[in-house]
Amino acid sequence: MGRLFGTDGVRGVANADLTAELALGLSVAAAHVLAEAGTFEGHRPVAVVGRDPRASGEFLEAAVVAGLASAGVDVLRVGVLPTPAVAYLTGALGADLGVMLSASHNAMPDNGIKFFARGGHKLADELEDRIERTYRAHASGEPWDRPTGAGVGRVRDYDQGFDNYVAHLIGVLPNRLDGLKVVIDGAHGAASRVSPEAFSRAGAEVVTIGTDPDGLNINHECGSTHLDKLRAAVVEHGADLGVAHDGDADRCLAVDAEGNEIDGDQILAVLALAMREAGSLRKNTVVATVMSNLGFKLAMEREGVELVQTSVGDRYVLEEMKANGFALGGEQSGHVIVLDHATTGDGTLTGLMLAARVAATGRSLAELAGVMERLPQILINVRDVDKSRVGSSAELADAVNAAERELGATGRVLLRSSGTEPLVRVMVEAADIEQARAVAQRLADVVKSELG
Repeated sequence: MGRLFGTDGVRGVANADLTAELALGLSVAAAHVLAEAGTFEGHRPVAVVGRDPRASGEFLEAAVVAGLASAGVDVLRVGVLPTPAVAYLTGALGADLGVMLSASHNAMPDNGIKFFARGGHKLADELEDRIERTYRAHASGEPWDRPTGAGVGRVRDYDQGFDNYVAHLIGVLPNRLDGLKVVIDGAHGAASRVSPEAFSRAGAEVVTIGTDPDGLNINHECGSTHLDKLRAAVVEHGADLGVAHDGDADRCLAVDAEGNEIDGDQILAVLALAMREAGSLRKNTVVATVMSNLGFKLAMEREGVELVQTSVGDRYVLEEMKANGFALGGEQSGHVIVLDHATTGDGTLTGLMLAARVAATGRSLAELAGVMERLPQILINVRDVDKSRVGSSAELADAVNAAERELGATGRVLLRSSGTEPLVRVMVEAADIEQARAVAQRLADVVKSELG
């Protein structure tokens, strides 16, 4: 049986892979493991529980709350809020544990459970492993130590969570957004109320799309994975920019006034220069993954900003930031972490800070994002190959070296095995898209012939 916890909690098709029984059992296991680790010592434990608007979140929330309360944990139920809001409230309320029910950008039938430790930080891998082992032991029949009487947890709705989180977002903005018109696509997800409210309170004129969740339409042809409607709305309304979230609003992509996409690399570039100017870009460094566009790296070099690159995944970006005291990091997909103000990627905060930079400088988003030029990037997924041999094939190494020599300083090659599928990803960047396409196809052919 595979590991339940992936890189971003436990996910699967709700009521098939992710059942009420699993949600309840994991919650009880989490409470017991954290108690054994000393997290609850000397006080009555408290957990914050939130969710995105998926229909399945209703019964999964009930299961999680029941599991925690049965294990003696008091529960503050905050309802539909973004993942970063649950993380923030876990820290702000001094809770011992946070739980978010969401499958992020996945389609509606999926759902997930993500645990946060005290302070709103991701649980350590070692604790996740212990929770999983404990869950499996008790699922096999080992009895729980159950509190009774006054020892059981109490449950109450915490209705102030929405206002507390929005106030936090407004409080950390460097300047107001008066005079800006912004289109917000909430992906019919967790930020459908939060993001428009925050932008409005910050002074922006707000137009909304994708902000009418019905439990079934989350991420459906909207949000950060489907930008066409946002592009059209920005142009139609003559807006200064558009902001798109995913289902749980831990990421943000943007659109400029002409309807052009502004991806996570460009957002990072804009924010890096803004934070350096404000003196908050610690160690003059930004953290990104190896999948960031080469144009981002070249722009940071030109601007004198140091770049540290990690493996793909926002968890690795966050680990690097925390380990070395960096303030800004993120991914091309729009996960942007501003560690002084958030413990995870926060799409609403990212969009607000991007808009604040436009308002403060009086420059268009297109002009600000023009600090970097996105080089053409070709990605080919080569399936049905032995991905374990990517790092050991001499023939493949020779082909990569030859490609790198051909591309020179304005091109890049990245081969990596997928962490979730039986395939190898071939990524090539070059100043000329036809060259990038040709080199990528040659390398894909070598991967197929040598690893197939």
